[in-house]
Amino acid sequence: MITRRQFFLTALAATRPPNIVLILAADLGYGDLGCYGGEIPTPNMDRLAATGIRFTQAYVAAPICSPSRVGITTGQFPARHLIFSYLNNRQAQRALGMRDFLDPKVPTIARTLKNKGYATGHFGKWHMGGGRDVDDAPLPQAYGFDESYTSFEGLGDRVLPPGALSDQSEKLGQGKITRAPKRELTKLFVDRAIAFAERNKKKPFYIQLWSDDVHDPFAPSEAQLNKFAKFKDNKYRQQFFAVLDEMDRQLGRLIDAVQSENTIVVFLGDNGPTAWPRYYNEKLDPPGSTAGLRGRKWSLYEGGIRTPFIVNWKGRTPIGRVDKETVIAAVDLFPTFCKITGAPPPANTDGEDMTQAILGKRQQRKKELYWEYGRSEKGYPYPGLPNDKSPNCAIRSGPWKFLQNADGTNPELYDLRRAPSENQLTHNPRKTAELSRKLLAWRNSLPKIDQT
Repeated sequence: MITRRQFFLTALAATRPPNIVLILAADLGYGDLGCYGGEIPTPNMDRLAATGIRFTQAYVAAPICSPSRVGITTGQFPARHLIFSYLNNRQAQRALGMRDFLDPKVPTIARTLKNKGYATGHFGKWHMGGGRDVDDAPLPQAYGFDESYTSFEGLGDRVLPPGALSDQSEKLGQGKITRAPKRELTKLFVDRAIAFAERNKKKPFYIQLWSDDVHDPFAPSEAQLNKFAKFKDNKYRQQFFAVLDEMDRQLGRLIDAVQSENTIVVFLGDNGPTAWPRYYNEKLDPPGSTAGLRGRKWSLYEGGIRTPFIVNWKGRTPIGRVDKETVIAAVDLFPTFCKITGAPPPANTDGEDMTQAILGKRQQRKKELYWEYGRSEKGYPYPGLPNDKSPNCAIRSGPWKFLQNADGTNPELYDLRRAPSENQLTHNPRKTAELSRKLLAWRNSLPKIDQT
């Protein structure tokens, strides 16, 4: 017999679009979650996957934080917006020809959903403008958010951990500022997100919770460290597991608070795991796992841009499905959310609607994926291992991955379904020529670097 609550929830789901919660974890490797083969369990994210669908061929728009976020926000490849490395200070941005912040006039997920009647809130890392000496970046509200609470990589109300970047941020003003240890930030962001959802339960809401826990430097408590004492021979890995475990616990609180028959929860990382040279100089394995994929953060090889990608929509996504075929990307989120909610789709999107895939149905990608990282040899961070440094442009077309520098040098071709680690360049000259033409044509279509 159907209960009154079940009847109400069924009727509600039929009359209003779903809530959407988008969780993004900075510097989380493809192989870090338990459900992706990680070395420690991540019970809350593992449960999210066990009751939803997870993808094994999912990609972000860049191997570094700021452009990766731009790809999510706009549904476009971030080089179109002249943001192709992390946003730093003005001098560094001028040297690379980058903008100081994302243009607030571009179409965004939050503004589109807000216009559809959603309450919109951003909680956590921003890093699309504001911080260092950039005091004129728009607040998240300019991109469509009703409420925001971020940290030193953005402006507006924010919480700042100890450190020089936080000291710089505090001097910029523009918002209510509080201080807290880094290990407490995700808890505070989750608290704000839960409160926001509670205040807006009479209308659909869109929440971004963007965590920075597993982005080094790590800042676990002594109790968290002691839990992973067996890894003490490598202090970085011990710290990493400690903060990963705590991040999972805090995100579990959020999921438990907001998940219902009419809520979509999406989880992904922003790029591959960290790759600072100091780990290798100290002869220690770097923290974070790519599950054997080549490359890490700051690389266009798979380990730098392939991400965990989990979607859980109770009653709609299949339970425990693992999709090993669909090529899905962060730029797809914007058009997919529009399809699901009935909002007008963005014009000129580089992504595509992947609704059928997240509902567990076969869906073959129609659009190719493109990347650019590193317009010059100077001013960009690169992985600590030379073998992980990739050519600076890449394309994914069907099962093929092709990489090449923008000047046409260092071409590499991979068949990711049959021989993912074997360069197929000499075996497939026709495919090499085809993808090289496409990749260089795309690269030459991008805006020129900003010299203003």
